[in-house]
Amino acid sequence: MTNTSIQLVKLLRRDIDQFPPQLQAAAKYIIDHPADFGIDPIRVTAEKIGASSNVLVRLAQRLGFDGFDALRQPFRQALVTDKEDSLQQDWLARMRSADQLSQTQASLAQNELNVVTRSLRLMDPKKIRQATDFILGAHRCFVTATRASHALAYYFHYVGRMAHPDLHLIPRHMGSAIDDLLDADKNDCLLAMTVHPHSADTIRSMRFARDKGMRIILISDSDVIAPGIEPDVTFQISTRSMHHFSSFSGAMAVLECLLGHLFAAGGDAARQRVEDYEKAREDTNAYWQPSKLPKLRRP
Repeated sequence: MTNTSIQLVKLLRRDIDQFPPQLQAAAKYIIDHPADFGIDPIRVTAEKIGASSNVLVRLAQRLGFDGFDALRQPFRQALVTDKEDSLQQDWLARMRSADQLSQTQASLAQNELNVVTRSLRLMDPKKIRQATDFILGAHRCFVTATRASHALAYYFHYVGRMAHPDLHLIPRHMGSAIDDLLDADKNDCLLAMTVHPHSADTIRSMRFARDKGMRIILISDSDVIAPGIEPDVTFQISTRSMHHFSSFSGAMAVLECLLGHLFAAGGDAARQRVEDYEKAREDTNAYWQPSKLPKLRRP
């Protein structure tokens, strides 16, 4: 964000408790979704907040702006100027010249940048096309991982099922992934994730899937994780870390890109599923909305 938009967000965070409920809802939306606020017209923003357009005008005036467009302008400008790739890495150099904690942070940050960059560089477009075709063309696509990698598999499934409803996270019910592959066949595919030390459960699942004739997509730190394991597509990721456990930032970057391709391929149907999902959450009050909560009395 630009300096102006950053200052506005800081101001909103500081003063939000002093606003009336509807202005609180508008302020929280801007804090949480600055990019969307910079893009959307007033009517769309008001609909997302669940308030009238007049609420946004009142908030703008309360902050000293002539109207909505003037308030939105710094956030719109941020979308043009917020280009990290053009900012070089002077901020890292400044950290390295400061105290010990800052130097450590600079080293950690540089490592994460390297891990993500290498992982994305190895993400060949031909492999992306293959993996996307396998997932969308499959009757069912099973997603599996264990231990720390399971968190990534859960996230991929949670988001990806809106692009492709036939994604299935396994194992279910604390069992074995193989239990959920018993009725799988050549019309299904398996997306597996494992990094060193490679999971025996995941390797067994991949062998079982291969015996079933399934397509296999692997996300791992190595092209060769065990004898006899030959995935159809492998996305090799960097997991280099400065502590005792693998870094998963590269794996997450690869998964985010793969999700982006699934949504792009899903088109209007995928976008509609996202809208239906969000509407269902809003209708069941899954999200905190200050404007719909009773005002608390202060002692």
